[in-house]
Amino acid sequence: MPLVLAKLGEENIIRRVGGKGEVKQHLADLGFVPGGKVTVVAEIGGNIIVNVKEVRVAVSREMASNIMI
Repeated sequence: MPLVLAKLGEENIIRRVGGKGEVKQHLADLGFVPGGKVTVVAEIGGNIIVNVKEVRVAVSREMASNIMI
């Protein structure tokens, strides 16, 4: 399921990262790689705040829909 459907505070494992080359590489640079752990912290103004690799990152709902957990 896409990251946008994850419950707040629940730790998930990233299964796959989709999107075009640039989007996929940008997400990988932020730490969204298969096998990595991700936790949704909050949703603010259409953005999703997550903990990934012990860092908080804000991603748009569109970007989060490319991250499968």
